[in-house]
Amino acid sequence: MTSWKWGYEEHNGPEHWHELFPLAYGERQSPIDIQTKNVKYDPDLGPLKPAYDPTSATVILNFGHSFNVEFDDSDPVSVLSGGPLSESYRLKQVHFHWGLTDDCGSEHTVDGVQYASELHMVHWNAEKYSDFVEAVSQPDGLAVISCLLELGEDNSALQQITDVLDSIKNKGEEAVFTDFDPMSLLPESLDYWTYLGSITVPPLLECVIWIVLKDRISISPEQLAKFRSLHHSECEDDNSCLMLSTFRPPQPLWNREVRASFK
Repeated sequence: MTSWKWGYEEHNGPEHWHELFPLAYGERQSPIDIQTKNVKYDPDLGPLKPAYDPTSATVILNFGHSFNVEFDDSDPVSVLSGGPLSESYRLKQVHFHWGLTDDCGSEHTVDGVQYASELHMVHWNAEKYSDFVEAVSQPDGLAVISCLLELGEDNSALQQITDVLDSIKNKGEEAVFTDFDPMSLLPESLDYWTYLGSITVPPLLECVIWIVLKDRISISPEQLAKFRSLHHSECEDDNSCLMLSTFRPPQPLWNREVRASFK
């Protein structure tokens, strides 16, 4: 029985996940490379309708593989509807992925281009399922908005997050984090690509309706450095436990279709 735990290092990174999670070789895995020449414009895709209450943000937490901004999902105060969704989905958490270098950290790529980081806003289908745990076991259980981050100027909305990361340096640490509007992180245009996929961390469950925004937002080198200053364990030695890379590379598309809300 193997005893290693999954992570993003050479000995336990994405190339090894299939050893513990055979679904890694499934045909609905994420992320993917969005090849724009093969995307199908779908005029039936309507606009996204996010409606978020900043007071529903509760805590920011270092869980060892990234950090989450958690939201109160007990009532439908922060929800996503419209677009490719048939039901209303409640906002559960916001997190990011990043890499060892400033130009290599997004999970989704576009025409083979990788970006500095990637934002995921995770929602669950509260109209059909009783809670998040039930939702992740269903093919339409989650809806995730993905926004790619490109290297540039300081992002003032993101600064509200990076300013508190020193207080959650080690795995398991959390801090109160409220009055945060996740809409402030999104670009002005919410044009998107959409496809059926999976969560991008083990157990890699194939339960996600992905909504990848066409437009990007900025992140500065200093803000990326704050991400990489977090620790993936409780550790006094900064160099041995820094959370330097947290992305999974693109997976095969197989026979899935990627649709666009725009021409």
